[in-house]
Amino acid sequence: MADEGIAGSVAAPGGGDRPSTIVGRSPWQIFWMRFRRDRVALGAGVFLVLLAALAITAPLIARDLVHHDPNALFRDTLNEIGLPKVGPSAEFWFGVDTSGRDVFVRTIYGARTSLLVALLSTGFAVVLGILLGSLAGYLGGWVDTVISRAIDLTLSLPVLLFSIGIAAACSIKAEGCLGGLIQPGISLVTAIIALFTWPYIGRIVRGQVLTIRNKEFIEAARAMGASTGRILLRDVLPNLAAPIIVYGTLIIPSNILFEAALSFLGVGIPPTTPSWGRMISDAARGQLYTVAWWMLFFPGMALVLTTLAFNLVGDGLRDALDPRTQVTG
Repeated sequence: MADEGIAGSVAAPGGGDRPSTIVGRSPWQIFWMRFRRDRVALGAGVFLVLLAALAITAPLIARDLVHHDPNALFRDTLNEIGLPKVGPSAEFWFGVDTSGRDVFVRTIYGARTSLLVALLSTGFAVVLGILLGSLAGYLGGWVDTVISRAIDLTLSLPVLLFSIGIAAACSIKAEGCLGGLIQPGISLVTAIIALFTWPYIGRIVRGQVLTIRNKEFIEAARAMGASTGRILLRDVLPNLAAPIIVYGTLIIPSNILFEAALSFLGVGIPPTTPSWGRMISDAARGQLYTVAWWMLFFPGMALVLTTLAFNLVGDGLRDALDPRTQVTG
C-alpha cells in the first residue's frame, strides 16, 4: 500500500482504466502535516503567536484599553507603610507592585523585553554558530582546532559569573563597550547571551558538516571547481536546515531564562524597562510575595508558560523534521 503521507492516488474521471495520477507533497507540506498532528506542539505554537501579538500591541493595550503607563505610579494603591493594598481588580487586572505600578501592563511589556532579547540573541548565536561551525567542520586542520578550542573554552566558563562581570564592566563605562557599539541595556544583554550561546549551535553544525563533507554530491561540486563558499552555501547549509531550526528553537527558552536571571540579579536591563526577571526580583525582595502574591505569580507564570511553550514547539519541530519519523495514513 502506498504511503498516504507522501503521495496519494487520484482516480480517473468516470472510473476508466487510465492509470491514476500520483500527487506528491513538497517537504514543507510533509513537515506541516506531521507537525499539526502533534496537538500539544500546535497548541504551544498558538500560545506563542498570541503572546507575540500581545507583546507587539502592548503600547496600544496600555494606552487605549487599560489607560495605564508601565512606569506610572499610583500612590493611592499603597498603604501607609508602602505595601500594595490593591490586588487583582477591575481597574488593575493583575494588581499593583510596591511602587504602585500596574502589574498587568508591566507583564505584557516584560513579554516584549524577554522575547526581543531571546530572539535577537538566538539569531546572532545561530549566525555565528553556523559560520564558525561550518568552517571548522569543512576546512578542518588548524581552523578546526582553533574554533573547537574556542567552543570548549566558552562552554567551560561559569556563564552567570562572567555575564555579571561583563555587564558590570560595560555599565560602569559611560561609553559602553566596543567603542560605544554596545550600550548598557537590551543590546548589552543580547550580546552577552549570544556570546555564551553560539558554541552550542557551532558544535552541532560542526558535527553535521563532518558527516556530509565527504559525500558524493560534495565531491562532485569540488570536481566541478566550485569554491568553498559556494559549496557551503549551496550544498552544505541546506542540509543543515532541520537541526538548526530545531536547536535554535530549543535555545530560545534557555535565553529567556538567561535574561530573566540577569534581570533578577539587577544587571543588564535598566530598572525602568519592564522585565519578568526584575519583576520576580522585586517580589522576592523582603518576601513581598507573602503579602502581595500577585507580584510573583503573574510574571512567574508568564515566564514558566513561555519557556514551556518554546520547548514543546521545539520538540514538535524535531519530530516533524526528523526524516526517520514514520508518517502513518
